[in-house]
Amino acid sequence: MSDFSYSVDADGVAIITWDTQGKSMNVMNEQGFLDLEAHIDAALADDAVKGVIITSGKPGSFAGGMDLNVIAKMKETAGDNPAKGLFEGVMGMHAILRKIERAGMDDRNKGGKPIAAALPGTALGIGLEIPLACHRIFAADNGSAKIGLPEIMVGIFPGAGGTTRLVRKLGAMAAAPLLLEGKLNDAKKAKSAGVIDEVVPADELIAKAREWVLSEPTIVKPWDEKGYKMPGGAPYHPAGFMTFVGASAMVNGKTQGVYPAAKALLSAVYEGALVPFDTALRIEARWFTHVLMNPSSSAMIRSLFINKEALEKGANRPAVEDQKVRKVGVLGAGMMGAGIALVSALAGIEVVLIDQSQEAAERGRAYAEDYMDKGISRRKATPEKKTEVLRRITATTDYAALADCDLIVEAVFEDPAIKAEVTKKVEEVVGADCIFATNTSTLPITDLASASKRPEQFIGIHFFSPVEKMMLVEIIKGRATGERAVAKALDYVRQIRKTPIVVNDARFFYANRCIIPYINEGIRMVREGVAPALIENAARMVGMPLGPLQLVDETSIDLGVKIAKATRAAMGDAYPDGAVDEVLFWMAGEGRLGRKAKAGFYAYDDAGKRIGLWDGLGAQYRRAEDQPDLSEVQHRLLFAQVLEAVRALEDGVLTDIREGDVGAILGWGFAPWSGGPFSWLDIIGAPRAVDLCTGLERAHGGRFAAPALLREMAERGESFYSRFAPDAAQAA
Repeated sequence: MSDFSYSVDADGVAIITWDTQGKSMNVMNEQGFLDLEAHIDAALADDAVKGVIITSGKPGSFAGGMDLNVIAKMKETAGDNPAKGLFEGVMGMHAILRKIERAGMDDRNKGGKPIAAALPGTALGIGLEIPLACHRIFAADNGSAKIGLPEIMVGIFPGAGGTTRLVRKLGAMAAAPLLLEGKLNDAKKAKSAGVIDEVVPADELIAKAREWVLSEPTIVKPWDEKGYKMPGGAPYHPAGFMTFVGASAMVNGKTQGVYPAAKALLSAVYEGALVPFDTALRIEARWFTHVLMNPSSSAMIRSLFINKEALEKGANRPAVEDQKVRKVGVLGAGMMGAGIALVSALAGIEVVLIDQSQEAAERGRAYAEDYMDKGISRRKATPEKKTEVLRRITATTDYAALADCDLIVEAVFEDPAIKAEVTKKVEEVVGADCIFATNTSTLPITDLASASKRPEQFIGIHFFSPVEKMMLVEIIKGRATGERAVAKALDYVRQIRKTPIVVNDARFFYANRCIIPYINEGIRMVREGVAPALIENAARMVGMPLGPLQLVDETSIDLGVKIAKATRAAMGDAYPDGAVDEVLFWMAGEGRLGRKAKAGFYAYDDAGKRIGLWDGLGAQYRRAEDQPDLSEVQHRLLFAQVLEAVRALEDGVLTDIREGDVGAILGWGFAPWSGGPFSWLDIIGAPRAVDLCTGLERAHGGRFAAPALLREMAERGESFYSRFAPDAAQAA
């Protein structure tokens, strides 16, 4: 069956309805393009047809984007020249959309039939690029709709004419947030931005589009008119020149040159603005092909789109019955507990929020109230929604209120004794089927489960702070954790619309196991006399969102001291980080506990704003005369994380490299341009990685020794995704 249907009404208006079979939202595939073109051809050839409306058969949405298998097939068509296949395939898409845009007009812009896009709701990627080729865009007044071009977020840019058309329609300055940041708007904001033309009541969408089609409108796009001038000015116009200079500086400042898509997008816009429209489309296609052939973009697409979606849909969920959460009990109403209560209530789950005092419990509930008030002030929520969310949260000190909860999330102090006490209290009142989850970030789940009468129903659910903003949730299986507990945790994370990874129990689990060495490597370099500015800038220039020194300031230096003491006590003589402790303990002794104290590795003003690295570091740890190369610092910071990821896979903590890559990017921001630690190793190749490790080990010690698994892969010429990825991910 076709994803597109075609009909013509009594007044000669052809309606092309997009309704992808078997999906809740329309997704464009190879056959879909052919069907759309066939219907356009039929409408243009039929003298009885006066105009066309392209709309959706899905309630509340137009389209969610492109099926990325289309790109894979384009690469395959040209055999050993995938770039040729991509370029020709993209130009084929341009031809179809250009056919819609020209709508049968001759070279003098005469004739032609009006084509309107009628969007019931969300329109993303190709779902907006098709409407941009139409002559007028109508959108239903749908507050939940998202309209935009988010491709930059997964390592590519709009390559089916969206880049060229949006810049020609709005000008480079106005188009920049939509293209370079992937900003999404609802229908009214999209109209204000100039992206769409009309917002109409949902029940009048087709009628209004039909009325316009029959009004004999002018349909020539501005860029097809003689004498067209780009809004805001082209690159060599006085105003446009400043725009493009500023855009170049902004892109390089934000990306540090490590995100190929942003640079390619800007190049396509700049070069395209200097030539006629059809040539600009060709330039866009060349840069789009260039990006698609870059391994960074392929890795980002795989991790942030294909793998992330697979994990969210339950790729590693045990085959047990539905475990949807009805009522959750949250123990501890501090920042973490309050955040967990908030996201649960937002997802429609009833919440019992417990703390030692009623005042503390009410403060936790007030966190949700403040959040909703901010949403109302920004027009992202309504008073009715606030009332609904707060009604779901019961703040109390009474454990008896937990009796009918089917999931408990414990978020009390990181003290095994306290956690054991609340575990026993809870199990006295909850039902025998209730799953108990602890939100610990460092304590072994198997040890904590020893306090439970039902260790098979005990699991770790590690949220990242702040809960409402961070998308990753790390689910940790203890030695005795059963499949139903895992399924319950996964179903809960899906309900609260976050991305889960499932790992086995070990010290620091996966995320903290990798991020702590990154922080420690930065601190170790401070002690060695490496310039703090070099450390921080090297991290940002390799794609890390925060340098290691800023990160420890944000998480607090006294927390680092606490973790160091606990780790040393557990590891004894095997503890490796005495040099790091020296710096941390000295900083804590100086009262420099990080941002919260307005004093840390960075200096802060009275309002808590960072004003630069603290000068006192140089007095305590004198700068070495011979500073390392930038690349050496970057490799130390990257391999500190990557080697721990490989060891986690070796040790069986990670069982799926997709979770390793997605978890690294969403959990602590590991260089998103790389696709994650395993994707980065695949990009540089295992032999190159082993060579770099050998050099780092020789210079800086055994922590950089290449794991046996990595050496074995180098000898065999293997990559992580060829060896470890599930079949579905390999095919994609």
